[in-house]
Amino acid sequence: MELFVERGYVQTTVEEIAARAGLTERTFFRYFEDKREVLFSGSKGLEKSIVEGIASAPKGASPFDAVAAAFEAAGAELQERRDLQYVRARWALVTQHAEIRERELIKLASLAVAVRAALHARGVDEPAASLTAEAGIAVFKIGFERWLEERKPRDFADHIRAAVVALRGVTVGGDEKKKKARSEKKDKKDKKE
Repeated sequence: MELFVERGYVQTTVEEIAARAGLTERTFFRYFEDKREVLFSGSKGLEKSIVEGIASAPKGASPFDAVAAAFEAAGAELQERRDLQYVRARWALVTQHAEIRERELIKLASLAVAVRAALHARGVDEPAASLTAEAGIAVFKIGFERWLEERKPRDFADHIRAAVVALRGVTVGGDEKKKKARSEKKDKKDKKE
């Protein structure tokens, strides 16, 4: 990350990254497909943590509750392991470079596949498993972006919980509130007539 910040992403070469890490280029390529992969070195660990969280959720938990809790725990773990300055610098690179943004989307799609498989293992059928997995990704992504936007961020897990509440509001509570408001408006109109 230091090299990307110092020299810029485009100008930084694999040779320079390997040298800074005390590796040969050949050794670098044993661990990373290309220089973009350096920015995603923790993605497999994150995926494992989320999948294990879903698998260990209480049997009575709804699919979405299991996914939300797993993402919340993974968010807390990520915050604990990674320096916020590093996370912000990485995110700046993701937002500034299309090729890194593309890799980010590929990693999120792979994570959604793993979450869907974990839900299948819990007995969740389609399309519920795919919908829940994608909703989990959306909650994680929105929580992550909100976390980084704050000057003095509160816990990442808090932002994930807030995103869960917002999603429930627009999917369950939001529809009910709209129906109730329409019904009350209709009742008032009927009383006037």
